[in-house]
Amino acid sequence: MEPIFLDYNSTTPTDPEVLDAMIPYFSLKFGNPASKNHLFGIESKNAVDKAREQIASLVNCHPKEIVFTSGATESINLALKGYYSLNPQSQCAHLPIEHKAVMDVLLSLKKDGLNSQELQIHNTGIINLNYLTNYFNEKSSYLIIAMHANNEIGVIQPIKEIVDICKTHNSTVFCDAAQSVGKIPVDVKKLGVDMLSISAHKFYGPKGIGALYINRESKLSLKSQIDGGGHEFGLRSGTLNVPSIVGFGKAAELAKNRMSQDMKRITKLRDMLLQKLNNNIDNIFVNGTMEQRLPNNVNVSFSGLDGDSLLVNIDDIALSNGAACSSMIKEPSYVLKALGLDNKLANASIRFGIGRETTEKEINYTVKKFMSVVENLREIEKMKSDFS
Repeated sequence: MEPIFLDYNSTTPTDPEVLDAMIPYFSLKFGNPASKNHLFGIESKNAVDKAREQIASLVNCHPKEIVFTSGATESINLALKGYYSLNPQSQCAHLPIEHKAVMDVLLSLKKDGLNSQELQIHNTGIINLNYLTNYFNEKSSYLIIAMHANNEIGVIQPIKEIVDICKTHNSTVFCDAAQSVGKIPVDVKKLGVDMLSISAHKFYGPKGIGALYINRESKLSLKSQIDGGGHEFGLRSGTLNVPSIVGFGKAAELAKNRMSQDMKRITKLRDMLLQKLNNNIDNIFVNGTMEQRLPNNVNVSFSGLDGDSLLVNIDDIALSNGAACSSMIKEPSYVLKALGLDNKLANASIRFGIGRETTEKEINYTVKKFMSVVENLREIEKMKSDFS
């Protein structure tokens, strides 16, 4: 069998229709959209405007509330640094399971004096709303950060409820939705967030392009993090990446049109995978609630094993584990640790990410492969224990 890709939470292949839409803008339609005094520039500007409308339609906002960036990481930097630059006295609170991009930006801002605190979550991965309610001090203004869906465990936060609580206080809410936009319905007006980050390559668009939604009703002021010609409403200078923007827009259109069928099919495959793993392998644990979760994600810990060992022995299936390696020192996932897992169980985790191209045959092969590898590795561990 050909190698199997089950890491769709890390990235997705560019859809052929997206690629077809992009190609003319590399050579035939190569105008700079900022060149508004001739047809080449106007043609590119019209293409950018159309893409902005397609993305706005996907998340239900006005096109002028979409600011193009190089991806979710830049959107996060623009949102958080841009906000804090103009609101240095604001308090900040975030989920302990935010994406590394959020965590690193907050770490950088702490050096400039940002007061950042962690909100509490339950062991299901869902925010403790009672803790949030009691967090606020009426004398302060706040920046509350809550991701929509987690990249490791796929758990979906109750963003509207979070926003409803925050709006009774002097709060601005930023939401990282890189994992959810294009996979599940995301209506920014219903959610009520002030800012939200999007990444095209998470839903079959090109890499290196994303967006920051900024709610016009919030009347937010952000400081640009890239100075230059004042592009993107003065918030993100630089010549626009027209081919990628066109691809981003097409991916958004496709995601909106096929979301329902994708969700139904992918959820069925995910549930099949989990059921067969549970039926055939002992001592496995699902990390995070299954009640509020992305359709394509399941994160499983295989007790008594090491995630790296599993991945090494399952080299024909592209998967991810929760462990992060830095400076040759292996550390358990901070996301799984926040759920209350001990180091051994956190290090024994595997993230399965299912996509549009995943088949039942691939799911069945994956389960059989795991059955064999887990049995062999546990037998080796048992032998080691017997000799020790």
